[in-house]
Parts: sequence; C-alpha cells; structure tokens
Amino acid sequence: MNKKVFITTAIVIILVGVALGTYSIADEGKTDPIGEELAQTNDIKKLVNDYSIGNVKAKSASITSNQLTVTRDNDQELTYSLPRDEFFVSIAPYVSQTHPCTIHNLAGCQGEMANTSFNVTVTDHNNKVIMKDVIKSHNNGFIDLWLPRDQTFHVTIDYDGKSSTSSFTTSEGDNTCITTMQLS
Repeated sequence: MNKKVFITTAIVIILVGVALGTYSIADEGKTDPIGEELAQTNDIKKLVNDYSIGNVKAKSASITSNQLTVTRDNDQELTYSLPRDEFFVSIAPYVSQTHPCTIHNLAGCQGEMANTSFNVTVTDHNNKVIMKDVIKSHNNGFIDLWLPRDQTFHVTIDYDGKSSTSSFTTSEGDNTCITTMQLS
C-alpha cells in the first residue's frame, strides 16, 4: 500500500470511529473531538441535559460559566465548551433542606424537591419577562435554565402557595448552582 492510500485509509477510519463514538483523541489525553463538535453545534445542551437527568452517568460532571468538565468512572477527564452567548444555571428550590453550592455538579448535586412542578418567572434588569412557565424539576431536584450571558436576572419560583425570589448574574466566573431559594 502506498503512503497516500495509507494516510487516506487512516483518516477514513478515524472519521468513521469518531462518527460512531468508538475513537476518541481524549483516550490519548487530548480534548474529546465529539465534545468539541457538540459544543460547536450547541448540542452541548443535550449532553448537559443527559447528565442532569441521569441518562448519561459519570463520576463527576461539573459545569462552570464556560465549560462542562466530566470525570468518567475510570478517572478519564473530558472538557466541553459551553455556548458563547448562553449561560447555564441550575436552581434547587427547597422548603427545609439544602446544601451550599456554587459550581453545579450535574452528576452529584441533589435538591430536596425532585420531580416537582414549579411556576417559574425570570425577568431581566428592566423587569422584562424573559420566561414564565411551569417547569418540573429533575430527579435531582434542580431546574436547569439557559439564559443570555452578561446580564442580571431576577427569578421568582412559586409552589403550593409558597414563593422565593432571587437575583443572579450570568457573566464569566458567576455561579452555576443556586441552592438558596427557600420557599416560604
């Protein structure tokens, strides 16, 4: 086999492997090409959701203001970039039990009120309603939101005659986990 045919064959094998998810440069200690592709096409949101609802398992899946870092059970670490124009925040409303948290762990954080429907209203700094909807928390007790970056938001969560309001920002380095919204 000549050199040109060999290189072409190797490239095809790698591309097929990436498409099927069987080959990953991450296995060689580099960034996962599938993850890079997901981040570029905003399918990262689906991956984040899959970790959040438990469809995909990991030892850890921490999400900061700009990236998702997944540690698999074999201690392999993968990093995925988040969309440049959207910010992820996860909120765990509670009545009596919470935990301190700033960086949300999709695979580890557990809120008090799993699978519960809440009335959620999000407004911007001008009191313009960005979102008003009934949202059901995941099995982990959290409500996940994707909001525009570099803004200040106010969120009100209502449940069973109880309410909580909080403000937060969506800038580089801001918290992605809000566990301070006690319903009273």
